[in-house]
Amino acid sequence: MSQPAPSLHEKLNQLRARFIEQLPARLAHTAKLWEQSRASTEEQTRLAPELHRFFHSLKGTGRSLGFERLAQLADQAEESLTSSPLRTDIDTYISELLHKLGREQQHLRSHNGQQQALSAVHSFELTGQVEPMRNKRQRLIYLCDDEPEQVDQLIHHLRCFGHEVVHFIDTETFFNAVLTRRPDAVIMDVQFPQGQTAGTETLASLNKLTDQPLPAIVLSAHSDFHSRLSAVRAGCDGYFIKPVKPLDLMLAVDELTAPAAEEPLKVLVVDDEPEVAAYHALLLEEGGMLAHQVHHPADALTTMERFSPDLLLVDVYMPVCSGEELATIIRQQPEYLGLPIIYLSSETDSQKQISAMSAGVEAFLTKPVQAEELVSAVRLRAERLRLLRSLMTRDSMTGLYNHSTTTELINKTLAQAHRENSQHAMAMIDIDHFKHVNDTHGHLAGDQVIITLARLLKSRLRLSDIIGRYGGEEFVVLLKGINAEKAATLINSLREDFALVDFHAGDVRFRCTFSAGISSFPAQPSTESLRLSADQALYLAKDQGRNQVVVSMEQADER
Repeated sequence: MSQPAPSLHEKLNQLRARFIEQLPARLAHTAKLWEQSRASTEEQTRLAPELHRFFHSLKGTGRSLGFERLAQLADQAEESLTSSPLRTDIDTYISELLHKLGREQQHLRSHNGQQQALSAVHSFELTGQVEPMRNKRQRLIYLCDDEPEQVDQLIHHLRCFGHEVVHFIDTETFFNAVLTRRPDAVIMDVQFPQGQTAGTETLASLNKLTDQPLPAIVLSAHSDFHSRLSAVRAGCDGYFIKPVKPLDLMLAVDELTAPAAEEPLKVLVVDDEPEVAAYHALLLEEGGMLAHQVHHPADALTTMERFSPDLLLVDVYMPVCSGEELATIIRQQPEYLGLPIIYLSSETDSQKQISAMSAGVEAFLTKPVQAEELVSAVRLRAERLRLLRSLMTRDSMTGLYNHSTTTELINKTLAQAHRENSQHAMAMIDIDHFKHVNDTHGHLAGDQVIITLARLLKSRLRLSDIIGRYGGEEFVVLLKGINAEKAATLINSLREDFALVDFHAGDVRFRCTFSAGISSFPAQPSTESLRLSADQALYLAKDQGRNQVVVSMEQADER
């Protein structure tokens, strides 16, 4: 039986224990440096930055981890080293502070000391629950309706989009199912044999019982005020009248269940103090983000290239390279000009803070920072960058990657594939007779076809796959880690389902199909050769009658 994951408090306590365990050796090293610095003026000048950095770091770490007495003593030492002129009794004063720090760490290692430190620590719990990130696009949909013939087509459309649909014909079975396995969304009729608003009353009861409202849409044959009012009181997000166009209701469910973000925000924490970096990473992870730690500024650039963070959280005072210097290095690279950077430091001097921000950082947070303040400051700035990136990289109609971004992402993927000797497949997809759709049914109907195919691709393919709108009615997909044959099987299943989706233009119902061409890497070693090969296969699919998937001749010969 697997052990439960440690809580935030347990993780923080482990950090505190590790910090205290390492402190004696660090204090002994600092005491030795202090003795060396008193030997001559040259030694004093050489060792002063390292001594100052130790006490400054100890002050910030102590306060962050709840060791206030350690922080006070370190603060006194730092202030005495930076005051001008130096105290006349500086030798005795620093030695006494080092001695007091040693006694304090011994006290903290004792049982009583640990208990006192823990009781003095402020709460690190975040108010408000963070919605867990979904790891797949498939949704569990509960449909409760006692007229199966009215919803068969809707169930078919939802399943075409890869959703799991469970149909109930009575409210009691539905009620028990929700308590056993909570769905992502509910489609509910209003009237049942038990009463005129039995469906919405059941939803209201479940919401009250679980204290967690169900995302719900009403599908009803009744549009009277009383039925609509009961839906509003049950917290329903939409109300559709039978007979409904399946695509309209399906897209409403899609909007209702779509996650706010495809993936959690990513933050790179740069701090030479491992315990402090781990502490701030814990707070960010508790806030639903992904946090990666770097303990040496020199490792930041290579990690950024690999991790692609949405924001950097940087300590100001670090050896070898300060936070200000690191920010300047990062800002000198065009691809990182807009990347948000937040400084973290124990520095309280406003003039020094302003000076440190000259490299173009977003904010300056003073240690110890409250959990809510840190998470809020990071999320606000990282989400703003995500939005700006999305506007620049996404097609406005479909939300898929635009042409240039798709090409760039595929280039990067193939560069990595060359190093790792992996395989991928590309599919070029084109909607058949699309000009006829626009000419016959109008451009709004044509837009609906494009949007629906984009949603189908997003709902059925993996988060790791690259899906782009290449222009007009043409799409490109890079399917990672599979060969051309498997890609053809997958795209063909999408083709079959797309051909069964009903579109409406006024009272006219029509259907559409698409054709696709498949190529693969490493048979085609570059983005351009992959595209040309898939394009040739697509043209062949069109010539052979459309509504089919063709694998390029190069791949076909290899099988």
